[in-house]
Amino acid sequence: MRRELGLHARPAGQFAATAGKFRSEIWVSRQGGSEWMSATSVLSLLSMAATRGTVLVIRAAGEDAKEAVAALGAIIEQELESTLRA
Repeated sequence: MRRELGLHARPAGQFAATAGKFRSEIWVSRQGGSEWMSATSVLSLLSMAATRGTVLVIRAAGEDAKEAVAALGAIIEQELESTLRA
């Protein structure tokens, strides 16, 4: 995460809503972490306390797993681009 505020409520909500559109099971973890959180739970995402500089890993399993990871990665990239423009 490069956003100064990290993964706060608005981007976490967008992330969870997008994850919920897929049929695959999707999890997120901090890089090097052993705890995986449901990508569809805003509270779980917020509990990761992903601050600026945190590297997130997305894992998915199911028929649309590749599409899910690509879409969620794009959300993270969008956040990065908006930070760099600011």
